[in-house]
Amino acid sequence: MNQMRFKQNLSDAGCSITTIDEITGMCESGNIEGALHLLRKDRCRLMDELHESGRKVDLLDVLIHKMKKVLQANQ
Repeated sequence: MNQMRFKQNLSDAGCSITTIDEITGMCESGNIEGALHLLRKDRCRLMDELHESGRKVDLLDVLIHKMKKVLQANQ
């Protein structure tokens, strides 16, 4: 795999510079299992962020619903 493209993909996926350097270093040294472990760890971090964002959207939906009810009651 093209190393520059690989680094760009990692960056686009939200990996930190430190993580990118660790993963590419592991790949270069042949430690593919270690690199996979770090990729999975970062994936878990992103999934946690996604779930947290989903909870926030749900809370906003509840507030929107409540405010619509108040608006309708006042009309």
